[in-house]
Amino acid sequence: MPFEKVTAEKLAQSVSKQIELLILRGILRPGERLPAERDLAERMGVSRPSLREALESLEQKGLVDSRPGSGVFIAEVLGSAFSPALIELFAAHDEAVYDYLDFRRDLESLAAERAARLGSDTDLEVIATIFAKMESAHQKRNPADEAALDAQFHMAIIEASHNVVMLHMMRSMFDLLRQGVFYNRMMMFKNRMTRDMLLDQHRAINKAIQARDPAAARVAVSAHMDYVELALQEQARSERNEAVARQRIEHEKSR
Repeated sequence: MPFEKVTAEKLAQSVSKQIELLILRGILRPGERLPAERDLAERMGVSRPSLREALESLEQKGLVDSRPGSGVFIAEVLGSAFSPALIELFAAHDEAVYDYLDFRRDLESLAAERAARLGSDTDLEVIATIFAKMESAHQKRNPADEAALDAQFHMAIIEASHNVVMLHMMRSMFDLLRQGVFYNRMMMFKNRMTRDMLLDQHRAINKAIQARDPAAARVAVSAHMDYVELALQEQARSERNEAVARQRIEHEKSR
């Protein structure tokens, strides 16, 4: 008969599963430091030996890193999504930029649709809060702050879509974007007209999600990504024109 004795789950296994779920759901993020052992054991209501056993298990699975004298950190698991060779290949070819934008257009349109339909009231509050910060940063005209909030806004929508596979895939993609693999995001926020247009587009996305209108949310994200693609094409054209103009002025000065 296919039956086995039922055994009570060890405390360490319960602790391990809870931390695994927090990582899977994107609540605990790569590089984040866990609370000190005593505090974490008290919060979870377990003994310190049980907690240590759970953390050792998680470390063996490659989910946490124990650093002597510093603590226990969530492992940098995002880097495994793409090999270094593939990352270099992305960075070396412009067509990867437009494929990346197509990928984002499709995935983020779906994420916005799902967020409008499946996101909790708290999820929507997070999105609205980040957008309010974007409006504030827009007045200060700091490209670095605006670029950082832009990424947070899009990730909050993906988190609100409640699809863990999409969440971790898009986090890895945004990490590459943060590194400038696809393009320099801060350049997008240095042009006044572009900055104004981007804020209006994020406002439209936020409005559709807050209204719980999946179709409008999808359309708003798609329109935003279309604009980003156009802006990048215009930026590339401007850089080419400037390079030609510099050659001309150098030639004129040398005559």
